Amino acid sequence: MPCVSVVKATFFVCNFMAKTKEQKKIHLDNLAKDIKDAKSVVFASVQGLNIKDTDELRKNCREQKLSYVVSKKTLLTKALQDLKLDVDAKVFKGGVAVVCAQEDEVAPAQMLAKFAKTHVVMSLLGGLLEGKIVDTAMVMQLSALPSKQELLAQLVGSLNSPVSGFVNVLAGNLRGLVSVLNNIQKSKA
Repeated sequence: MPCVSVVKATFFVCNFMAKTKEQKKIHLDNLAKDIKDAKSVVFASVQGLNIKDTDELRKNCREQKLSYVVSKKTLLTKALQDLKLDVDAKVFKGGVAVVCAQEDEVAPAQMLAKFAKTHVVMSLLGGLLEGKIVDTAMVMQLSALPSKQELLAQLVGSLNSPVSGFVNVLAGNLRGLVSVLNNIQKSKA
């Protein structure tokens, strides 16, 4: 039976009641679907984060269009096994946050690495990149990469550079011709 109450103390107690098998099954299905559909997934230990910091982390994930789920290690292990991924979440310490990205592969790693710098209790545990398991060091390397938008901007700049140089060379010849004509006009005047 769902817990609906106006009194904060009652909500607090109901919120932390044990989940039923139905609720666990729904959570497991949603978690497996999020991981399966994601281009990249990062696991982080959120043990010790207070409510304010957790809300800030959730807000950062929403802003970057990332899904954020905190899961029990046993349910996470089961979801990963259902996807035929050999990751044992039981080796993770503390509560495990699962951050998934459907668009930008490096966004979860960047956001969590930046957040972990200011929140010492949080640590990165590893992740998945396009269905392959990556360790913490690889997640940190991913966090150092530019975002997809930055890479696209660099590509456009690189493609535009030779054209801009060619236009400047042609314009330089015209400027030189105009300068010569101006000098001839001044010398005859």
